[in-house]
Amino acid sequence: MSSEKFLVCTGAMCQCKQGFTPDSLNVLSQNKYYINDQGGSTKLIGNTMDLGLPFKAGTFGMCKLQPNGSSYNPCVPSITGWDGAYEKAVLGNGGQILTEESKGICAIAGSPVIEFITNGQMGAPQASNFEEKDENVQSHLNPLVNLMEILKEDPFDGLKIEIVKK
Repeated sequence: MSSEKFLVCTGAMCQCKQGFTPDSLNVLSQNKYYINDQGGSTKLIGNTMDLGLPFKAGTFGMCKLQPNGSSYNPCVPSITGWDGAYEKAVLGNGGQILTEESKGICAIAGSPVIEFITNGQMGAPQASNFEEKDENVQSHLNPLVNLMEILKEDPFDGLKIEIVKK
């Protein structure tokens, strides 16, 4: 198991243990700190100041903590705080950075019931990803193809070019 903790940003998918549908984080507490974009301008970093209703749809469906006959009342989350933030950095708004292991405390539950399903970051392959290939990993991902043999072969070997004049 990896000890890496990824930071979360706008678009990170969240799920409440007491709800039925996921929702995505919508960072509104700051507009200065970005992540995961080469231009540095599209993914705001989530932080502990994202309180109240920091979600795009503003609901996790129905709330299991609010029964209503044979159903439940709609969920309207109200984040009162976050547990498990990255404590070694504080943003300009006074918030600590959220990681994928952070949990939101909902006013209805009174406990940390909102978890991150994804961190919101989108991977962008770099040239080094292909240069630092692991033959063993590649053989497990695609056992029918011997990567090293493909890389050694010249795709134009045996190709004959014939020029025909009309």
